[in-house]
Amino acid sequence: MLDQLLEYDTELFLFLNNLGNTSWDGFWRFVTEKWSSIPLYAVLLYLIYKHYGLKGMLVIVISVALMITATDQLANLFKYGIKRPRPCQVAELKETMRYVADGCGRYGYFSAHAASSMAAAVFLGLSLQKWYKYLPFLLLIWAVMTGYSRIYLGVHYPLDVITGMAIGGLLGWGFYLLQLWGQRKFNT
Repeated sequence: MLDQLLEYDTELFLFLNNLGNTSWDGFWRFVTEKWSSIPLYAVLLYLIYKHYGLKGMLVIVISVALMITATDQLANLFKYGIKRPRPCQVAELKETMRYVADGCGRYGYFSAHAASSMAAAVFLGLSLQKWYKYLPFLLLIWAVMTGYSRIYLGVHYPLDVITGMAIGGLLGWGFYLLQLWGQRKFNT
């Protein structure tokens, strides 16, 4: 059953990966770069400061730093524990896939990009939804685009991305609850 699931995952990867073309490559490379989200983070940081004040912002920033560290370390634990090669490392796929990324790590299950972006989207969406009703949905779209970019570039299978998003979503929700406790504890 696991072999069948992995086969379906490979077929879906090839389908999604081969939807790309050279005119979109630059866009998806930009989406996947961590620095490309800095303007978004700057706006979100301003909104957090505006509604939570300095003390509240510090609680949120510490929570986010812990959350991103947790998603990255958990992804590494899975990658080196499971050791599923990335599609760009599989010789049988190299002739049928589009490889657009600049580098290709060894293992890919699960995607740290997908986990971190989904965790940030859930955490920040929940933290700001009281003032900005549609912000959580916009952040979820951003997280899904970041996840898809990993498939487009040829460095992750869909299951890597879906698992990363699920774990990131759970961590985002959990750290949001932790942040609420911190806000009450420090009376911000």
